Amino acid sequence: MSSLAIEQSIDQKFAPQSKRGQGESEAFLSVLKERRTYYQISKNAAIPDSRVEEIVKYAIKHVPSSFNGQTTRALILFNEDHDEFWNSTAHVRDMLPAEQMEKTQQKLDSFKAGHGTILFFDDEAVIRQQQEAFKLYADNFPIWANQSNGMAQYVVWTALEKEGFGASLQVCAVNPDDVFGCRLTKSATKHYNPLVDSVVQTKWKVPVTWKLLAQMPFGVPTGEPGPKDYRSLEERVMVAGKKD
Repeated sequence: MSSLAIEQSIDQKFAPQSKRGQGESEAFLSVLKERRTYYQISKNAAIPDSRVEEIVKYAIKHVPSSFNGQTTRALILFNEDHDEFWNSTAHVRDMLPAEQMEKTQQKLDSFKAGHGTILFFDDEAVIRQQQEAFKLYADNFPIWANQSNGMAQYVVWTALEKEGFGASLQVCAVNPDDVFGCRLTKSATKHYNPLVDSVVQTKWKVPVTWKLLAQMPFGVPTGEPGPKDYRSLEERVMVAGKKD
């Protein structure tokens, strides 16, 4: 089957089942509430790997991007490849202060315990092309690409939740002075992203222009997330001009 035929097949599988109209957003919005962060996951598969691939491809294709740049990229790692990725981060433990080594190793082990990992990238080559074509907005294109990437992450995360997986998101720092780039834990003072970039590029032939932004380990949950507190919406949302 050609790549075009595969794309058309995926689009058909996720075709909308209802028309637009009042009340039609409830099902969509209810799923947003169900999405949570799961650190306790197993190697069991809630759905076939091919279904995960379809979800990721659909999200990457249809999530909006600035000037339709389509800058988001993804690498899906299953089974042994998933394990190999997290094994490649093990040396990070030895770079941390002694009091953080054990906690960091436990966190890495919890990611590896999952069924797979999705790596999210921005294609810097496309971003540079946009900057050259639209010089007035040059400084904004990396920001807009990052926003688009975040939307793709959220769509995939939510869809996996709906299919029976639990996932977490390990996002990377954007500070160019942070040579390690991607945060392992809230308490960690070191990061690991650029340290594994070469491994990813060598092992999985990822183009050097793909900048790694986030990792999403996923698997069937073996535990439930804790309660979640919410700030008052009165201090988070402002409304003007409402008529009904």
